[in-house]
Amino acid sequence: MANVAEKTREFRAEAKFQRTSPQKAKLVLDLIKGLRVEQAINTVHFNNKRIAPVVEKVLRSAIQNANYVSQEQGLDVDVDNLYVKSAVANEGPRMKRIRPAPMGRAFRYQRRLAHIIVTVAEKSKPTTAAAAEETKAAPAAKGKKAAPKTAAKKAPAKKAAAKKTATKKAAK
Repeated sequence: MANVAEKTREFRAEAKFQRTSPQKAKLVLDLIKGLRVEQAINTVHFNNKRIAPVVEKVLRSAIQNANYVSQEQGLDVDVDNLYVKSAVANEGPRMKRIRPAPMGRAFRYQRRLAHIIVTVAEKSKPTTAAAAEETKAAPAAKGKKAAPKTAAKKAPAKKAAAKKTATKKAAK
């Protein structure tokens, strides 16, 4: 029971005021959520989005934070066993800008900023009781098959009615 009471440590890193919209940053962050750290770095490294190098830098920083804290506090954190627990892009302050428009007018627009936060945690090793339950539940789930879905029948009434009126008009 002592192993169950242990809390898994989380390590995070932030990059604030990044010049991209949170929506664009979330496209890259959604790719790495739940992945192991090594696979997440490879995924971000070969991504073509403009924000990808920033996300990679934040991810590497979170890994280094885990390494540093484990050395300082004497924790036994295996860096190879880390995974991306959460990766979010929150909205920062908006910069109001003005673009010149025809006939001396001006159009206002907003430059969005994002705060990128990446949290990594160590994968918890399953206890023997939990692993035994998981192996028992797995064969039961494999044996069940989902019922086949019945195809919905379309009513051809509209097409038939349209053909009847067309034939009546042609007969006249």
